[in-house]
Amino acid sequence: MVNKLVIIGPAWPLRGGLSAFDEKLAVTFSKMGIDSSIETFSLQYPSFLFPGKTQYSNQPAPLNVKINSSINSINPFNWIKIGIAIRRSKPDLIIVRYWIPFLAPCLGTICRMATGNKKTKVIAIVDNMIPHEKRIGDTLFTKYFAGSVDGFLTMSEKVKMDVKVFSHKPILVSPHPIFDHFGLPILKLTARNILGIAATEKVILFFGFIRKYKGLDLLLEAMADPMVKKLGIKLLIVGEFYEESTPYLNLIAQLGIQDNVILHTQFIPDAEVKNFVCSADFIIQPYRNATQSGVTPLAYHFEIPMLVTNVGGLADTVPHGKVGLVVEPTVTAITKGIVQLYELGENHFIQNIIEEKKKYSWNQMAENFLTLHQQL
Repeated sequence: MVNKLVIIGPAWPLRGGLSAFDEKLAVTFSKMGIDSSIETFSLQYPSFLFPGKTQYSNQPAPLNVKINSSINSINPFNWIKIGIAIRRSKPDLIIVRYWIPFLAPCLGTICRMATGNKKTKVIAIVDNMIPHEKRIGDTLFTKYFAGSVDGFLTMSEKVKMDVKVFSHKPILVSPHPIFDHFGLPILKLTARNILGIAATEKVILFFGFIRKYKGLDLLLEAMADPMVKKLGIKLLIVGEFYEESTPYLNLIAQLGIQDNVILHTQFIPDAEVKNFVCSADFIIQPYRNATQSGVTPLAYHFEIPMLVTNVGGLADTVPHGKVGLVVEPTVTAITKGIVQLYELGENHFIQNIIEEKKKYSWNQMAENFLTLHQQL
C-alpha cells in the first residue's frame, strides 16, 4: 500500500520533457489520493556540462505539485543530507529518474541513505540505462545506481533488456504516456498563419533537441533526394542544438536545400509547441539509435502521423501502416518513407491514431508503479 511517495528527478524550475513528465506523474498520484512530492535539483549539471542555452524555465511554477529544489548533483554532503531527510519522512515509495550516468553517484547515494528506515522502497524509472553518448566510468556509475533500487520501470523493451545487463531485480514495461499539458490541437491553417507558412505547403517536422544519434543529417540528405524535392516538401526543424550547429548548417548549404528548410533552433515554450506540431503534415524521427521517444506521445496528442526508424523502442508504439511508418535508419529508407506518407495521405492514419492513443494514459502508468511496488 502506497500512501506517500517522493519522486526524485527534474522538475520546475528546470525545463524540458523530463520535468514535464515528473510533474504530470506527481499530479496523477495526488489525484489518486497519494501524498506526492518531487525532490528536484538546485544544481542539475554544472554549466560547462550542459549543452543547451539554459537549464531553467521562464514559465510560472506548475499548479498542484509540491516541488523542493534541494539536490546538488556534485556535492556528496548534500546527497547525504537529502537522503537522511527523505528517510525521516518515511515515504512508502521513492520513484527516482535515471537517464545519465553522471548523476548515478548522486542518485544512488540519496536512495541508499533514504531506505535506511527499512520501510521505503525505491523504483527507478529508466529513460536510458546505457547512454547514447558513452563516456569513461559509465558502467561503474550505473552499477552503483542499480544497486540502490528495488525495482525498475522502463518505457520500452529495449531499455528493459539494457537494465538486465546491470540487475536481476523486478522490471515492468509501461509505455510513455501522452503529454497533454501543451493544450488542445489547433487547425493546421491557424498554426501556419502564426508561423508564416503557406497553407498549400507540404511540411514535415523534426522536433526536439538536436544530437548526432537523432539522425537529423540523414533527414537532411533525404530532403535532397530528387523524389522528395519533386514533391516540394518543406522541412521544419524545431529544437535547440545540443552540439555544434555548424556541420548541420554546412550540410544544408552543400545539399542546396536552404529554400526547403525552416529553422527554429531555440527552446520552444510549452504554450507554443502546438503551433509547430499542428502546422506539420507528418512528424519524422530519423534516429540512428534510441530507447523510446517523448516526441511520439506528442504526435499522438496532436494526432499527427509519424515516420520513425526501426531502432531501439521507437517501433514499439508506432504500428506500421496504421499510425505512421517504420523504416530502416538509412537515407534511402527515410526518403521512400516520406514519399509513401504523402502517397497515403494524412487521413489514412488519423482514425487509427485516435484509437491507439487510448493506450497511453497517465493513470495506467501510475497504476503500473503501484503494481510493481506490491512485488517488492
